Amino acid sequence: MASLWQKWLTKRFAYTGEKTLTQKDVLVFMYQQGYLFLVLILITFVAGVNYANNLILGFCFLISAVLCMSFYLTFKQLHGMRLEINVSELGQVGQVLHLDVYIRQNQVLTRYLWIRCEDQLYKLCVTEQKQQLRIPLHAPQRGQFHYPNIQIYSIYPFGLVRAWTYLYLNKSSWIAPQALSPELENKHHPQQFDKEMDEFRELRTFREGDSLQAVSWKQVARGQGLYIKVFEQYSDQHRIDIDYNHMPSASHEEKLSMMMGLVEQCEQQQLNYAMYLPHAELSSGLGDAQLYQAQLLLAQA
Repeated sequence: MASLWQKWLTKRFAYTGEKTLTQKDVLVFMYQQGYLFLVLILITFVAGVNYANNLILGFCFLISAVLCMSFYLTFKQLHGMRLEINVSELGQVGQVLHLDVYIRQNQVLTRYLWIRCEDQLYKLCVTEQKQQLRIPLHAPQRGQFHYPNIQIYSIYPFGLVRAWTYLYLNKSSWIAPQALSPELENKHHPQQFDKEMDEFRELRTFREGDSLQAVSWKQVARGQGLYIKVFEQYSDQHRIDIDYNHMPSASHEEKLSMMMGLVEQCEQQQLNYAMYLPHAELSSGLGDAQLYQAQLLLAQA
């Protein structure tokens, strides 16, 4: 029975894109204090009938009308809202993953909402045509992370009735491993600069800290100033090859974490890097696009 109920909820409240809450999307029922209110209505009705007291009966009808109005006003808190959910495509273990809830309304109404996501509960007062709530989440492990379902409800104005809806999210993100930080020199041994073997590329002005071995003494002898010979080796020696098979660990997850650490070091030090996994590889590069592809490959490995 429970599984049938869950399937019905999943089908009815499935979120597939921007969603406008209609009558069929909003559930309404008594809330905690509402049951006490029903007892009060029953007591005043019985007392009014038994004692033939019109004043008590009038009070009974008044509070009954308040309860009926609560159903309508609470329902209107959710009805007509447009909801949009945005999630991060890629995350990393140990870092915050954001789930953004956008609430839009054609006509500006003040809505008092509660939004629940797992064990987090947020109170939100919507006073604009478009309002955002950002929910931080944490992915416990590498791989594919499925976003939790969201419940939105309101008990405004009297707390007697609750109107609520669900958003069953069919969304996920890839989570890259947490970075471990092995030393770069253990994973790559650049060739020594050899001006006799490397191909000459250009001359550039001498800068403080440059090696005297690279000075073009012909230009110095001609009185043209100090120049440095630049060879192709300068551009090649800063490339790092990050190979899965060379990681010093027997654990698959630890190897991926070490590779993630090397990727972050390369980005910080502005070193071109290539990455080699058992079933995928990434050509040499640097920058945001390269980092994104590296994290994605490590998340899917």
